[in-house]
Amino acid sequence: MSAHQPHIIYSQRLTARQGDVAHWAKRDRWISNVRLLLFIVGGVVAGLAMGSLSWAWISMPMFLFGVFLFLHGQVRKRLHHAKRSVVFYEHGLARLEGRWAGIGVSGIELQDVGHPYAADLDIFGPGSLFELLCTARTSGGVQTLAQWLKKPSGIEEILARQSAVKKLCPHLDLREALVLLGPNHRTELHAEELLTWSEGPRRSNVKWHRMIISALTIIMLISLAGLALGLYGLGPVLLVAIINGVYAKVLQERVHEILSYIRRHGQDLSLLAEFLEYIETVSFTSPQMTLLQQQLQIGTTKPSQQLGKLIRLLTLYDSTRNQFFAMIAWIVLWATHIALAMEAWREISGGSLRRWLMVVGEFEALISLSGYAYEHPDDPFPEVVESNLLFESAGLGHPLLPVATSVRNDINLGHPAKMILISGSNMSGKSTMLRTVGINAVLAMAGAPVRAHRLKCSRMSIGATLRIQDSLQAGQSRFYAEITRVSQVMSLTNGPLPVLFLFDEILHGTNSHDRMIGTRAIIRRFLERKAIGLVTTHDLALTDIGNALSPQVMNMHFEYHVDNGKIQFDYRMRPGVVKTSNALALMRAVGLAV
Repeated sequence: MSAHQPHIIYSQRLTARQGDVAHWAKRDRWISNVRLLLFIVGGVVAGLAMGSLSWAWISMPMFLFGVFLFLHGQVRKRLHHAKRSVVFYEHGLARLEGRWAGIGVSGIELQDVGHPYAADLDIFGPGSLFELLCTARTSGGVQTLAQWLKKPSGIEEILARQSAVKKLCPHLDLREALVLLGPNHRTELHAEELLTWSEGPRRSNVKWHRMIISALTIIMLISLAGLALGLYGLGPVLLVAIINGVYAKVLQERVHEILSYIRRHGQDLSLLAEFLEYIETVSFTSPQMTLLQQQLQIGTTKPSQQLGKLIRLLTLYDSTRNQFFAMIAWIVLWATHIALAMEAWREISGGSLRRWLMVVGEFEALISLSGYAYEHPDDPFPEVVESNLLFESAGLGHPLLPVATSVRNDINLGHPAKMILISGSNMSGKSTMLRTVGINAVLAMAGAPVRAHRLKCSRMSIGATLRIQDSLQAGQSRFYAEITRVSQVMSLTNGPLPVLFLFDEILHGTNSHDRMIGTRAIIRRFLERKAIGLVTTHDLALTDIGNALSPQVMNMHFEYHVDNGKIQFDYRMRPGVVKTSNALALMRAVGLAV
């Protein structure tokens, strides 16, 4: 698949779905008018029936009104689905055209304070990697994808995800079908409260309470029947009603708690049930997807069917909103019956809810990566290895930048050079180079495609200092925050994995003398350990470290040129130390007299 085909396919499907919206909207208006006409005809006929015509005449308009009411529901469902598909392809085109920032899930709440690279590499937040990748609608899917981006996975897991994403990548119809699940496209599953209820302490005597409530209901119905047959007066009925009321009052708090939990998450449950049914029925060829299906196939009843029982109980409870049924529901203790049945469901199936959510979460995370792979067919899957310490790439680019404008460079770390010391002028591309290496490493560790012509790298931990800031509340200077992060990254080298370190403008918050001594010591410590990385600097004196520690440290640089009085950058990384500086020119360009 060439790079422009996803855009063509999305555009064609968007046009088709917009046609579907127009078609079903026209049907919707037509049926609305027919229903109005039938209502008016029915009213006229009813008026005439009060005079000379038989009431049988009104049956035909009423019957037709019922038929069109049903048809109207089906048409509106198709219209809503068509509108959701339109949004799906509009968002897809926005991603392909670089207009995606701000329309997806930013995940900013998932960013951990003190994480060694998430803020530095734009993993979460508006315009982040997470927003570009995530199409999940359940909290499990969001959390799973976030965890994949926060820490490196095992080599077997990475390879399994790569295989699954490759298999899922061509299935555009599947990804569109998932958008149509749930009551509406805004439905998102937030499972924390559901898990609090499903995994909470088991209630005692649920079985006995159900038996007693059933007996009281039967007695009430018998007493009402006796009253209707004239066997006795109102007294026995009132006595039974008082007993029922007292017993219901005893259980009132528990009933209210159960019903409030489930009612708040009715749409969540419907969405989860539809996801589970989809996963159960679709045929997958990927071992990873087959394994997920097997994790659902525990017991004789499918998870979607088990969850369907709980949803049906909620539907039965919602029938109490009907004013004609409300009185009957009060008499037969309907809400109490429903709540205790839900509690019985929890005892049988509640312990499985977390596993179901985990399966759906992993499924959604894989779907998110497969959508990204589909939309970027020229991005290959990296070769991730366990044994060697390396990061070897050709044509490495930044995945958050438009493909057409992204400038690519080759980065090779491991042997003989374990570190690249990058010098260059302001705005020349040094920091972007660090982010490019880091964010592609994150994608590789998650099992996703990377923005490169080729990438082979170790499974590694990552640490960076690109967005270190001072803190008034914590009483920390920027320099102190930076050396604290460097220490944190150093501690990662004590772990089982090699470390990729990315230090931007290292130690620039102190004087030149201390900066030189500190930088040399830090670099030596990292070189002595299982670590590779990139360090940037404006301070050309620090480039002597590259010469002194060659070939383990390599000096490279970005440069600029002046064209018609304007500073131009080509963002190409070159060997050696930069020879020019543009700081004074930039100051003059913004009006500073220097």
